Amino acid sequence: MSFSIEQLARHPRFVVALRFLSEALRNRYDSGPRVARMLASHQRWLLSQSAYALHLEYDSTIPGSGLTVVALRNLITHYRVASRNTVLSFVEELLTYRFLELAPGPARRPRRYVPTETTYSAMFGWYLANLAALDLIDDGGRAAALASAPMLMDRAQPRMARNCLATDIWREPPESVGLFLWTESGGLVVDYIMSKLDLTGEAGDRIDIGRVDARALAAHFMISRTHLQRLLRKSADRGDIGWHDEAKKTRMWISRNFLDEYCGWQAIKLMAVDEAFAWARSA
Repeated sequence: MSFSIEQLARHPRFVVALRFLSEALRNRYDSGPRVARMLASHQRWLLSQSAYALHLEYDSTIPGSGLTVVALRNLITHYRVASRNTVLSFVEELLTYRFLELAPGPARRPRRYVPTETTYSAMFGWYLANLAALDLIDDGGRAAALASAPMLMDRAQPRMARNCLATDIWREPPESVGLFLWTESGGLVVDYIMSKLDLTGEAGDRIDIGRVDARALAAHFMISRTHLQRLLRKSADRGDIGWHDEAKKTRMWISRNFLDEYCGWQAIKLMAVDEAFAWARSA
């Protein structure tokens, strides 16, 4: 039986699971920065997951099925996630960095693309990490099940991606979270912050993050220090984050409200991951 959104968001072990997931995704960035950046903003996440779903849904008996620019453009613009030009630029970028390649066989229109091994490994690792986070909540064996039967991903991922894409509150994150996630590499910053949550103290209005070196963080994620400082300042102005040492701005905290909104939003995606995987296993 899979979790509901409410059950996840309110579960006492959910924050621990999110911290684990954030650390796992941050480690994946360290091992493959370029491919990790494909999921590092919310728009790119929606584009990447939708593109991969279209690829897995390919049916040779249906003309135009699979991952094509036309199919991705139609799906993405239907939900107003990105413009037609953004979709085209995204596909061209994936081809440039060899995350996509032309499908084998006779050249046909519209041209169909398939992910390379690098992309497959990244997407599989992402789903596996999310299942491992769910396992931390109920001691389930989802990650082990996927590791032993990787083809389950082919059934689960399209269902998960389409459910997320069709859910308004997933497509439009809360303003506190969206401030980061609608910007380039903002998701990496949020993952870093969540991976540093101090859960040892008493629950209060402020949760300690510890020392944050903005200069080093910007360099690590290959983003402008000015851009990062602007993001942090906007978040601080909202009261979502702050510093214990205001003058030096090194020891950070996040507000309970920010954490609650982030948990509620992430619960939508993790519920979709869980439900789709349970469905794939039962088929």
